[in-house]
Amino acid sequence: MALPEGSGLVYRHFGADDALERATRLRRLTRAAGVLLLIGADDRLADAVDADGVHLPEGLAYRLPRILSRRPAWYVTAAAHSLAAGRRGLRLGADAVVISTVFASASPSAGHPMGAPAFKRLIRRLEGPVYALGGVNTQTIAELRGSGAVGVAVVGAASAAGAS
Repeated sequence: MALPEGSGLVYRHFGADDALERATRLRRLTRAAGVLLLIGADDRLADAVDADGVHLPEGLAYRLPRILSRRPAWYVTAAAHSLAAGRRGLRLGADAVVISTVFASASPSAGHPMGAPAFKRLIRRLEGPVYALGGVNTQTIAELRGSGAVGVAVVGAASAAGAS
């Protein structure tokens, strides 16, 4: 696995028939590499494979208190597309929020990009750890320097790196 130790991987299975098998393989790989495994929107699957936690879409952030009451040691992140959603995720107990869309992205779920200046303004108004998502790659990441983000989340950049 080509992720640096201390990184995290979110497995979003979108209802795939082989989700358990894939998550089990990812758990073996992430454990061997010292990488966290979060399961997207599925705490039952996270339990089944002994994942390190879950990542919740913005609309499922309300599930945070229940999940954390059952699994207080889990690392739980919540997606947010606005200041209000970021604050809600942190208030409900997320360890961090993943703010998107920062830069233009080819992802079908990407919203209108806010750009680095707006991201930096937003992050200054949140009181908690924030990751940047959306169009983050080797060219755009430098624009996040000094933003206060604790890290970045990538999809396309990781896919492109894996293809080479």
